[in-house]
Amino acid sequence: MSATQQQKIALVTGAGSGVGRACALGLLAAGWAVALAGRRRAALEETVALAGEEARSRALVVPADVADPAAVDSLFAAIRQRFGRLDLLFNNAGGNVPGTPFEDLKVEDWNRVVAVNLTGSFLCAQAAFRMMKEQTPRGGRIINNGSISAHAPRPDSAPYTATKHAITGLTKSISLDGRKYDIACGQIDIGNAATPMTERMQRGVKQANGEVMVEPTMDVRHVANALVHMASLPLDSNIQFLTIMATKMPFIGRG
Repeated sequence: MSATQQQKIALVTGAGSGVGRACALGLLAAGWAVALAGRRRAALEETVALAGEEARSRALVVPADVADPAAVDSLFAAIRQRFGRLDLLFNNAGGNVPGTPFEDLKVEDWNRVVAVNLTGSFLCAQAAFRMMKEQTPRGGRIINNGSISAHAPRPDSAPYTATKHAITGLTKSISLDGRKYDIACGQIDIGNAATPMTERMQRGVKQANGEVMVEPTMDVRHVANALVHMASLPLDSNIQFLTIMATKMPFIGRG
């Protein structure tokens, strides 16, 4: 990095595993400083260890539950203290419940998914928005993890699908409201990246017609590469929506 080039600062939520881990590693490899947030410190530390010795100095581990407003406040205070600014938020943290027939869904399960997937994304985006609006140079980028489920549901997935459709609305609202502050917002919709969350694809998952079928997956590093590309654009350019998926997975019509 040249003396005239400013260090770019990113926050990745859900950075202890899966897509979040891959994207944190991708950003570190690309020279970013990265704050890694998640509920388990040990998992976050493992991500940093995988990045290699040189990247450690650019990593900040902050255990945080994104559904807890106080924890989010503490997370952003730690970023402000360590780095003084934020250039990128990857709103990735999310959760689900086992597939449940709609009529049997418990309200506490619904509330838990909404709290992490939607409220957590809102809390982090709002805190990032406030920081980006006030910092100098002004502005930054927010990228939300929408998922293929932001477009098409799987059977028995009402909480997850509803929150991911809502993320699309949140992305559009932030895009509109952030324009005057040089805050860009986009969404990456990921389908069947090979992570612990998608291991069940190899055993077979329920399809729209009720059959159980093994589904193809793709290397999660392709998601990280796509995320780094979105993040690397100047703020006068934005990838509003990007879909990256295993080519042969069921998506269009879920078949």
